[in-house]
Amino acid sequence: ASFTISLHKADNTTVTIKLKPGLPSSCLILMKNGFMSVLKIKPGDNVTFTFTCSTPEKYFITEIQKNIDCVSGPCPFGDVHLYPPGLPRLNRTYIWDVKASTKAGLELKFSTSWLRQIEPGETCPDSVSYNINSCIDNATVNIGTFCRNGSVSRIKLLGGVVMSLHLPWHLSLTTSGFNIANRASIKRLCIIESILKGESSITLMSPNYPLGFPEDELMTWQFVVPPTMRASVFFHNYSLSNCERKEERVEYYIPGSPSNPEVFKLSDSQPANIAGSFNMSLQGCDQDAQNPGILRLLFQVVLQHPQVDENVTHLVDLSKEKNVTVTIHSEGWPSHIPLMSEPICLICKDPRTCDRALTLTSGALYRISFLCKDLSRLRITAEKGIGCMDIRWCQRKVYSLSVPKVITRLPIRLHKFIWKILATDMINVEITSPSLKLHQDVQEQRCNMSYSYSIVSATPETELNVGAFCPGGSIEKIQMRNNITISLKTFGKGFINESVPQDLKMSFVPHIKDECIFTVSPNPKTKVYLRTPNWRYGLPPSVSISWFIVVPSKQTARLGFSGDRMGIACETGRAFVNIKEETLGAEEIVRREDELLPQPRNMLHNFWVNVSNCRPVDKTQLTLQFWVTLADKQIDLGIILAVVAGAVVLTAIGLAVCCVKKKKKKTQNPMVGVYNANVNTQMPGKKGLFGKGRQNNDSHVYAVIDDAVVYGHLLKEFNGSVSPEVDVYRPFDGPIGSLPPSPPPFSFRKDTKRSSNTEEEPLPLTDTDQDTYTFAHQKSGQSEDNGDANKKNKGDTSVPLLENKEQE
Repeated sequence: ASFTISLHKADNTTVTIKLKPGLPSSCLILMKNGFMSVLKIKPGDNVTFTFTCSTPEKYFITEIQKNIDCVSGPCPFGDVHLYPPGLPRLNRTYIWDVKASTKAGLELKFSTSWLRQIEPGETCPDSVSYNINSCIDNATVNIGTFCRNGSVSRIKLLGGVVMSLHLPWHLSLTTSGFNIANRASIKRLCIIESILKGESSITLMSPNYPLGFPEDELMTWQFVVPPTMRASVFFHNYSLSNCERKEERVEYYIPGSPSNPEVFKLSDSQPANIAGSFNMSLQGCDQDAQNPGILRLLFQVVLQHPQVDENVTHLVDLSKEKNVTVTIHSEGWPSHIPLMSEPICLICKDPRTCDRALTLTSGALYRISFLCKDLSRLRITAEKGIGCMDIRWCQRKVYSLSVPKVITRLPIRLHKFIWKILATDMINVEITSPSLKLHQDVQEQRCNMSYSYSIVSATPETELNVGAFCPGGSIEKIQMRNNITISLKTFGKGFINESVPQDLKMSFVPHIKDECIFTVSPNPKTKVYLRTPNWRYGLPPSVSISWFIVVPSKQTARLGFSGDRMGIACETGRAFVNIKEETLGAEEIVRREDELLPQPRNMLHNFWVNVSNCRPVDKTQLTLQFWVTLADKQIDLGIILAVVAGAVVLTAIGLAVCCVKKKKKKTQNPMVGVYNANVNTQMPGKKGLFGKGRQNNDSHVYAVIDDAVVYGHLLKEFNGSVSPEVDVYRPFDGPIGSLPPSPPPFSFRKDTKRSSNTEEEPLPLTDTDQDTYTFAHQKSGQSEDNGDANKKNKGDTSVPLLENKEQE
């Protein structure tokens, strides 16, 4: 198809058709005089042409530039039309270059669709965009790039303007969407008017963004706000130039404010909860010629309905807290910036000072309020610092690591509470959970509560992630070296209810040799899993970790490892696993990194597990996990049977002895004492048979004193058959010779009836004699023989009875 373009000379319009930059000349423009890649049609020309390809929109673009001189002649004010008609369907750019005096102002007024400013590099959804530049003398300032369907209704400029409209080839428009009007001088670079409707959010930028705002310039944004709405301003990105004179600032004209204009630094929190329309102006300064710097600003204006609880204040009393900061923020802050279209939640510390994030510090009392329809989108992050520089002042002090009630009482969910514990090199930290105890989060046993603790030990050389823990486990105590960070992180809405009995405590203790020591009292009902710190990246080189496992006296522990080996190779040094019971003479079990780990084993006493790392070769990590279970001690069946059998045997022996004694007492005569011939006594005249003297040997001591002798008078039978003589042992108090004397004889009468009339006086015992005697039962007829022997030997007591028997 052929195209004919006719331009009137008075229109002062030029049309240029050219190839897109960087494309080959696969398609050309064909005219009567030949082929060409660029066609320029000037005012007054009438040109007919065609393309050598069927899809020229892929290769060519069209620029239509109209020059308007408002300095030497009248300006064509009113609606701006797209001229000339009949252009080929190519991507088109209309440019209106308006020259005007700086003593007058030009106003670009847009149609009902209005405009939305976009950042450099951003594109419009419908590919229709406006670019506006202000021209003052020879300087050009880029006011911004805009898309359709926004809030910018008018832009007033000082001096001339270059307005560009970019249209895609497939879109047919007959009107430009704006008109030009003449206005009095505005005495500033530009004024941008934005009309806000409903709950919305807009983003605006300073001229030349992201490059610098012109030096010592002034511009204004006018915001038209419905009286039933509230507006808030937020600065998201800004930078400051180096000023020699004046100061860069932002000024607000707010209806009803007693101090208009209100002046703010760009670093201040900007006004919020503004009722009604207001103006905001950006003022530059005189910059340093050598190092001017850049003044730029990107900000957001949010419009929302007044909140129901707008006037409800919440008391946050941090006056008694020390080293505490509390930040209330939107969910995902600071990494996640909410989209401009998302409903905004504001936190206000006074009716006009509101922001998406508000930080409160200790030592003060605050009254805050919220401008937010859904408070569940807000979170609290708090931090507390605890330090110890001298162990003498803080060793006995116990710190409670619990969330202050002033935070839990707020209607905002706690996201994280961080305790930063600082100490010198020779002071360590001990964390205890006396009642709840701690459970280490492992794959086999996940924490299922609404919150958990993350513990990190940091040194200038390494950072040791001790692990994630939650209440309800078996770990009573954790001792760590160096500076510690403990983070309580919540995962649900039930934190307030579950955390009522928080019992995590912290204290400072003297130096420990290991990097970390755990004290574990296993729960007898569950299997306890424990793992080395820094699980994701492996235990740092040359680090030693210990676990002290408490085993109750009536129970036994079973220890096992989740893997067969440590899984590392050492470049320098050795890695070890040491296991030792805390009892006298206990054997220590040691395994190196190149050996198999011990098989599951029973531990009867408290025991230690120690893991020491070497310097591993690249791409190998020391990660070790083990488990502990408890069970009641079992007594061996063989021992039980042996004890029962022994008890039965002893009982039988006891019964037999009792029966024999009872029978003897009934059938036998009373026992009498006779001389024990087995005693090694020395014969008269034979010295040297006793190695000891009379004072030192035991020849005068009774070996046995039978009950029948001591209590003989009680054994008299009722028939009067036997009446034994009675004697008792008396200790000797007189002089003792060097030789033992012969024992005196005992005399018994056969018949007690006969002895009643003819009773002879028994021979008295020799008081100087205390030789050894035994007592035996008297045999029949023995009484008379003994009596005769006594009579024969009465005069010679120095001859033993044994010799008398031999002589007979």
